[in-house]
Amino acid sequence: MSRFWSPIVGTLKPYTAGEQPRIANLVKLNTNENPYGPSPKAIAAMQAAVADTLRLYPDPSALALREAIARTYGVSPDEVFVGNGSDEVLAHAFVALLKHEKPLLYPDVTYSFYPTYCRLFGIEAVDVPLNDDFGIDIGDYDRPCGAIILPNPNAPTGIGLPLSAIETLLAAHPEQPVVIDEAYIDFGGESVIPLTRKYDNLLVIHTLSKSRSLAGLRVGYAIGQRPLIVALERVKDSFNSYPLDRIAQAGAAAAIEDNAWFDETRHAVIASRDRVSGALRQRGFVVLPSQANFVFARHPDHSGEALAKGLRQRAVLVRRFAEPRISDFLRISIGTPEQCDALIAALEDIL
Repeated sequence: MSRFWSPIVGTLKPYTAGEQPRIANLVKLNTNENPYGPSPKAIAAMQAAVADTLRLYPDPSALALREAIARTYGVSPDEVFVGNGSDEVLAHAFVALLKHEKPLLYPDVTYSFYPTYCRLFGIEAVDVPLNDDFGIDIGDYDRPCGAIILPNPNAPTGIGLPLSAIETLLAAHPEQPVVIDEAYIDFGGESVIPLTRKYDNLLVIHTLSKSRSLAGLRVGYAIGQRPLIVALERVKDSFNSYPLDRIAQAGAAAAIEDNAWFDETRHAVIASRDRVSGALRQRGFVVLPSQANFVFARHPDHSGEALAKGLRQRAVLVRRFAEPRISDFLRISIGTPEQCDALIAALEDIL
């Protein structure tokens, strides 16, 4: 505490990011990073941007990037918003679209930045419990609210909803904004971006950190009808008119347009995920069905804390959350085949 703090600072419980430790020969499976590098075309575009001119400010509207995203999804560039990682895009959405007199709804087990933003921005929220299988039941959101945000697939469970379920939710809440956070959608889920043409209350948020292998670049974007995008733009331009630098804009646009690399690497992750899920089940783990680049698993005979500690002692890092309902689960990012083999070997040693 400090007497110089604003009153809100002492009330905050900041988001806790995954560890980025320096451990020799570490098998790092704790932060859902893509094990494969970014598109070579993206690297070339960033190198060209460095060699060009960094003395000038970047395009504050990131038009070339928004045009690349728009071409990919068949929307207008005016229906695309970009920001410094999907976390910043989410933050702007919380301020611009999710703060109302009635509470915001989101799952009780979900991305832990949601309650963090609610505390920061003074948003009343109600967390809706997942069902006994750790899935989201759309019917549970049939209650008065000011807005709704759902990750699809959910994090940290990895369980996804079909497009039809999201459409049911949108139809039931035509007067409330609904934000669908699709950070992991490219690993087997069904994107609801096509529904933005039909529903004026739908905003869909994506990141280039996962399926495009650009976690270190910090680029995210949102797609929705123009009035929703205007709201985000007004918040952004009241905070930081230049969120994406020239290097990020160039690299992100090239990555978005390299569909061949995108498909090759994401399918490699999916294949490894399915192999890891099977290997874990063979060793007695309960593994939730994942449509993400990670699996969420527990072992009935070993606590999550003990397993995470044992793996760390063997230089394998995974993520564990201390919340009571999920404290025995491990969230395991999918690495290269060699990293996945090291994980299974370490678990064999522990079990």
